Amino acid sequence: MKKRIIIVGAGPGGLTAGMLLASRGFDVSIFESKSTVGGRSSGLKVGPYTFDVGPTFLMMDFVLKEVFQAAGRRVEDYLSLMPLDPLYRLIFDDREIEMTGDRDRMRKEIERHFPGNGAGYDRFHVEEKARFEALMPCLTRDYSSLSSFLSLTLAKAVPHLGLGKSVFQNLSRYFNDEKLVLSFTFQSKYLGMSAWECPALFSMLPYVEHAFGIYHVRGGLHKISEAMARVVEEAGGHVHLNTPVKTLLFDGDAVVGVELENGQKEMADAVVLNADFGHAMTRLVPPERQGKYTPERLKKRDFSCSTFMMYLGVNQKVPMNHHTIVFARDYKRNVREVFKEKVLSRDDFSFYIQNASVTDPTLAPEGKSALYVLVPVPNQKSGLNWEREKGPFREKVLRLIEERTPLKGLSSQIEEERIVTPADWENQGQVYLGATFNLAHRFSQMLYLRPHNEFEEFRNCYLVGGGTHPGSGLPVIYESARISSDLISRKFNVPVPVSPGR
Repeated sequence: MKKRIIIVGAGPGGLTAGMLLASRGFDVSIFESKSTVGGRSSGLKVGPYTFDVGPTFLMMDFVLKEVFQAAGRRVEDYLSLMPLDPLYRLIFDDREIEMTGDRDRMRKEIERHFPGNGAGYDRFHVEEKARFEALMPCLTRDYSSLSSFLSLTLAKAVPHLGLGKSVFQNLSRYFNDEKLVLSFTFQSKYLGMSAWECPALFSMLPYVEHAFGIYHVRGGLHKISEAMARVVEEAGGHVHLNTPVKTLLFDGDAVVGVELENGQKEMADAVVLNADFGHAMTRLVPPERQGKYTPERLKKRDFSCSTFMMYLGVNQKVPMNHHTIVFARDYKRNVREVFKEKVLSRDDFSFYIQNASVTDPTLAPEGKSALYVLVPVPNQKSGLNWEREKGPFREKVLRLIEERTPLKGLSSQIEEERIVTPADWENQGQVYLGATFNLAHRFSQMLYLRPHNEFEEFRNCYLVGGGTHPGSGLPVIYESARISSDLISRKFNVPVPVSPGR
């Protein structure tokens, strides 16, 4: 008799787990409240334009290939991965830098803008490669018990953790100009954190970009989730859309199934939670069972920033790179306002623009462009009234785009538009506090100190996604699913294939 596994949520973590478990012979059912798969990594159609809702950078493509291979599939049979070069363009108040994974070209670009820093770039590659190779094994193992945490693997990696240093401090060892340091530290925002607070170990993020490249997926990164759902079904699993879960079902301290919003009860041998962690604990778990994750205790934890999103269908071709990051003129002040003071930066803030249709013509009608605009803003702890702020902030974003990028007259060129605020992330997106990057990645909320893959509060319950180990970002979310799937397989004496590349 097959063991039945219920997965709550069809985000990247839930779909990866579903793919792996179904391919190993488990009876897998995924229940998703929305009409599409992908969660924060789903697609969005606005008129004839197509957008990714959330992630637009695919890094460490080898992890994606490995989880498909572990499910007995080839990613090339489902997806077309398109390498990007340049990686992105960075716009400061006095210069623009084209970042590339080609080391010779990148060194020349650095020397052109920041003379004398080329050697630092070479040291960055050598030292951050060593950090990545030491820490990657730590990100692919389970820390659901103290004994697994106190491992030789982690002990060997301790010298590479950069304890007591931030990403900004660490990268300042290589470069003597603050703007060049910022060019290699803004990636801390992928974790929803300030570069001055993000632990130095995450210096490996820019290394990963420069060493392994950044990819686009033809049709949008949401095609990954759609492909994974297809693999789940091919392997005998079932993805149930428009089927929200109301609550977890318990027998003592064990999770034994879920009750759907329609009142139907579905029983299982194990349950995998892929819902946003804070949302799951406050909405899907009865108050008497929330343990150390009550609403009061959750509020005391440190959560990432949120994002103000604009998805714009523009009636002409846009003369911009696939990825562009524009830095606030006073970047440090903007970061302080978002992360520390939790106030809205009014006239000077950083933003990111994706112009994916310059690479992928399937996303917009011929001669037109699909623009994705992201502005880091405070999460919902700010108390901001987004009903009141939404309109004025939209105007400020458009004004800054027109001032600081080639997109002059953008406001008059928009023919389709969708806006998502932190309040929308929280209420419609079911993202706790609208914190789009989940729990912050401080040492006090990482590894053994992050909610465990084999959840410590209940038996038969496993976590996947950004709220558990290893953390946020597509590659590590895939890893979270691999870790939890392996734990479930071992629990039920199902052989775990040797992971390719491990």
